[in-house]
Amino acid sequence: MAFTTRPGSDLSDALVFCKVKSWLTGKRLVSLPFSDHCQPLADAENLQEILYYLHNQRETQQLRYIELRPVLNDLILDVQDQFMPSERFCSQVIDLRPDLETIYKSFHSNCVRRKIKRAEREELVYEAGRSEELLQKFRYLLLLTRRRHQLPPQPPSWFHNILRCLGSLVTIHVVSKDAAPVASILTLTHKGRMVYKYGCSDTKFNAMGGTSLLFWKAIQQAHSAGIEEFDLGRSSYDDPGLIAFKEHLGAGSSELIYYRTPPFRAIKVRPKSSISLLPQKALVHLPDSLFTGVGQLLYRHIG
Repeated sequence: MAFTTRPGSDLSDALVFCKVKSWLTGKRLVSLPFSDHCQPLADAENLQEILYYLHNQRETQQLRYIELRPVLNDLILDVQDQFMPSERFCSQVIDLRPDLETIYKSFHSNCVRRKIKRAEREELVYEAGRSEELLQKFRYLLLLTRRRHQLPPQPPSWFHNILRCLGSLVTIHVVSKDAAPVASILTLTHKGRMVYKYGCSDTKFNAMGGTSLLFWKAIQQAHSAGIEEFDLGRSSYDDPGLIAFKEHLGAGSSELIYYRTPPFRAIKVRPKSSISLLPQKALVHLPDSLFTGVGQLLYRHIG
């Protein structure tokens, strides 16, 4: 759904939300679920009008909260008595406008460039596309990675829907050793930007440098297509290793701040996420069918 100050007229502003209805995690508006950020398309005055309206409608619609995920925070400052910062993340982006040689030299010499050379010596094979075969390789690695992180996987239908709805905007990148999948990422492209959405790997191949080669190949492909930015997504400040990995790829950093009404302090009981309700260590030992089923059951409740 979208909110605007000019209903029935030519649109000059809009704030887009999805309504999440869940008996487990509550009813809420999020702009937008499963997205790292969604910048409001409005000037400061009109945005304030929309946000005041939403704040007043929250109780009427019995919403547990309303969440904004802007890239820029200056437009939100005037309503911080209603929408307060709720979460902070590190956002990292690689500038792809320089030539490839300059981009390559911006990589960390030991943590990235050396690993790329190792992967090339190992003759890892790179593939990119949207085929069912590539999706199955990605899914195989995803299950390994989610087990490692003690988290249920996204359901197969989620990725099939991404491919069906976004089509050529989606690319699955895979590197393999002797036909065995080593690492994979899924990216989206739109208007001069490539976005890293999902990544996974098989740790028994870590020494071969497959992940570094994978990102380098994806960068080369994007650069040749005229893409100007590679958005590596958000990282939790509790995961300094992931932030460092992205820095080693030459990414610049900025802060993402999410906002909620009511602020966290006004919520008497902050429910645990649907995932944290599970005995996470038990997930590691489930067979693939049950492991996937848990993700199918819970994924609709998050976002």
